Amino acid sequence: MIQRHAARRKAGGNNREEPVSTRPITDTLRHIGGGVFIDLASDKMNELVNAVDTTGKSGKLTLEVSVKKATRGGAMHITGKVTLKKPAEDALEAMLFATPEGNLVADDPRQQKLDLKNVSSAIDTPPANLKTA
Repeated sequence: MIQRHAARRKAGGNNREEPVSTRPITDTLRHIGGGVFIDLASDKMNELVNAVDTTGKSGKLTLEVSVKKATRGGAMHITGKVTLKKPAEDALEAMLFATPEGNLVADDPRQQKLDLKNVSSAIDTPPANLKTA
């Protein structure tokens, strides 16, 4: 446990430092949402690690904890929020050409189409093995 020193005023005016234990934040996080907050954060962390491993790009997991004083009795109202920003996926692309009508097509409309035909060869023999020196 982390310890810090807090000055405590004792009777007689002497200041004496006494160690004060600080509870780990995970103890508090376990109480938010009855444990659902920390479970959700763990699941999102796993999801982030898998996405970063797959894409090779960075992502971000943000845990936001808000604390406000309750209206009575010294209680505190704690809320938690988990935000996951996965790595961006690569954009899909296509190279298309604009027509005069404002449409997009795969073939360049300014180029003439060639009427290509398959020509069968009179000699359909495979190439001979070449010798190397």
